[in-house]
Amino acid sequence: MFTVNDMMSSDPITLSSKDKISDAKCLMDSRCIRHIPIVSALGKLEGLVTQRDVLAAQTSSLEKAVGDNDPMQAPLSRFLKRSLYTVSPCAGLKEAALYLQKRKIGCLPVVEDDKLVGIITDSDFVAIAINLLEIQEETEPMEEEEEVV
Repeated sequence: MFTVNDMMSSDPITLSSKDKISDAKCLMDSRCIRHIPIVSALGKLEGLVTQRDVLAAQTSSLEKAVGDNDPMQAPLSRFLKRSLYTVSPCAGLKEAALYLQKRKIGCLPVVEDDKLVGIITDSDFVAIAINLLEIQEETEPMEEEEEVV
């Protein structure tokens, strides 16, 4: 049986709760990611910031014209999802995928002994599906095309 540990991204990109939402946006844009775990100095998972959080924090051009404080400069602690779904590295891949699907969430931080050790995302499962489809294509017998005269 394949486990989360076999497919997770170990050593995920993280930020601290003192970083700004603009820092999260820059990281997401530059690394093409949609989820950033927020960890303490000791590596303990404190929360998660998603691309939706960043989009919600961005001000419209009208709000900027009025002169409100820029929410993009707010610390991540204001945006954290603190009640998180997490998974153990030894959990089964199928169970993790079903959990993501059932809860309609995009990622599961992987936690062991209260420390973040990885992350597994819906994109990881799409990559797994693509690999399985490629394997299936390679093992299927080829149909010979009949020549039409």
